[in-house]
Amino acid sequence: PGPPTAQVFVTRNTATSDYHAFQAQFQRRLARGLQALASYTWAHSIDIASNDSVNLNTPAARIDPRTDRGSSDFDVRHAFSSAVTYDIAPLLKDPIGKSIFRNWSVDALFTARSATPVNITRSVTLPGIGTVIVRPDLIEGIPLYIDDPSAPGGRRFNNARVTIPGNPNPQIGPFRTPFPLRQGNFGRNVLRGFPVYQLDLGVRRQFNFSDQVNLQFKTEFFNIFNHPNFGDPVGTLASTTTFGLSTAMLGRSL
Repeated sequence: PGPPTAQVFVTRNTATSDYHAFQAQFQRRLARGLQALASYTWAHSIDIASNDSVNLNTPAARIDPRTDRGSSDFDVRHAFSSAVTYDIAPLLKDPIGKSIFRNWSVDALFTARSATPVNITRSVTLPGIGTVIVRPDLIEGIPLYIDDPSAPGGRRFNNARVTIPGNPNPQIGPFRTPFPLRQGNFGRNVLRGFPVYQLDLGVRRQFNFSDQVNLQFKTEFFNIFNHPNFGDPVGTLASTTTFGLSTAMLGRSL
């Protein structure tokens, strides 16, 4: 490289990933005004790195990338979705009811999934290398999660802070930053955030003017039960006020 070059990166093809899944689907074709489709997936996605935000300039002798192998950042163990449509009139027997609800339909869409992983990390400086991201050591016998009605979602990671004599990094819940600095023994993406579920509902009526022309009136209610879905809690130990807490709703956190 010439004099203007500030950094040189070597990218190797050594990361691994695997995906295993069981998938099931139920489908009811339109009959008597009712049709439905439901899908379920039980899966596990495993890799060493899920995105490009990995440690740079870190020799494997200091932090072996194979110790990062764990659940993918986007790993969802259980995912369920279903859609149901009712054409109201065929479900009614009396002529008056059929005439009133003719061409009226109700649509429902339900989605649910289990929580995604959260990686617990801390930025540290390794001599001769620079700032890298490492995971903490796990202290056995201390709860990982705390039920807290005042926390978003009613639960948080254990974030009680304890000062350790001779160690400049405090112990936070069951997590202790390794000292001297090294990769901790707590695995990547071990903790989980919050599950997600939502029911959407739609009501519509179709006016048929001819074989080619029709008009549809539709009203939709997204998350009709107003159920809050929270984003993943903060997993950075250095975030003294927000570690272990969800700071955004799911939609804004994605």
